Amino acid sequence: MDHGKFSSVSLPDRVLAGFSRIAQVLRTNAWREASPRGLTATQGAILTILRREGGCRLAELASGLGVSMATASDAVASLVEKGLVKKERQAGDGRALKLTLTRQGRKDAGGLTEWPESLAAAVEGLNGAEQRTLLAALMRMVRALQEGGEIPVARMCTACCHFRPNVHKDRQQPHHCSYVDAAFGAADLRLECGDFQAAPAEQAESAWKSVFPII
Repeated sequence: MDHGKFSSVSLPDRVLAGFSRIAQVLRTNAWREASPRGLTATQGAILTILRREGGCRLAELASGLGVSMATASDAVASLVEKGLVKKERQAGDGRALKLTLTRQGRKDAGGLTEWPESLAAAVEGLNGAEQRTLLAALMRMVRALQEGGEIPVARMCTACCHFRPNVHKDRQQPHHCSYVDAAFGAADLRLECGDFQAAPAEQAESAWKSVFPII
C-alpha cells in the first residue's frame, strides 16, 4: 500500500465522500418515488411538505425547498393542473393564497416516503451515542450552511422562542420546551419542528452557545 497516497486524503474529504453516497440514495429515492406518478422530484417534495404542514404559502414552499419562487411557482402550477394541489384564500387576508392538497393529492402524497427505508434503517442501526453525536454534528453543519446563505433556515430547537436550554439539573434532560411544557435531552433536539416559532436573534444565539459551547 502507498501510505503516502493513503494519508493524503484528508478527513473532511472522506466525510464529504460519505455524504455524497448518502445524497445519491436520496436522489435515487426521490426519482423512484415521483417518476411512476408522473411527477418531478420537486413536485413530489411539494406534496410531501404540504402533507406534513397541512398547507402553506408559495414563499414558504420555495424557502423550504431551497428553490426560487419561479421554480416553486411552475411546480405548483403543474400540480394544480394535475388536480393534486388547490389554492385557497386565507381568512383575514383575501390577497394571500394558501396551498393545500386535494383529495387526490392527499392520496398520492400518502404513497410518498420522506426518507428511503434503507437510509432510515442505517440510522437506526447506529447505537444511541452514535445517533446523538451524528445529530449534534448535523446541527452544526446545518447552522453553518444557513449562516452562509446556502440553505433555508431550519426550524431548529435552538432558534425557537419556546426553547429553554440547560434549565434542569437532570443531565439526561437538561432542556425545556415551553410549548409542550416538558423537559428533554440532546437526543430529542429537532432540526425541523412544526411548532417552531423564531426567537429573537440574541436569544437564539445565546441558546446555541449554551447547547454547543465553543471549545
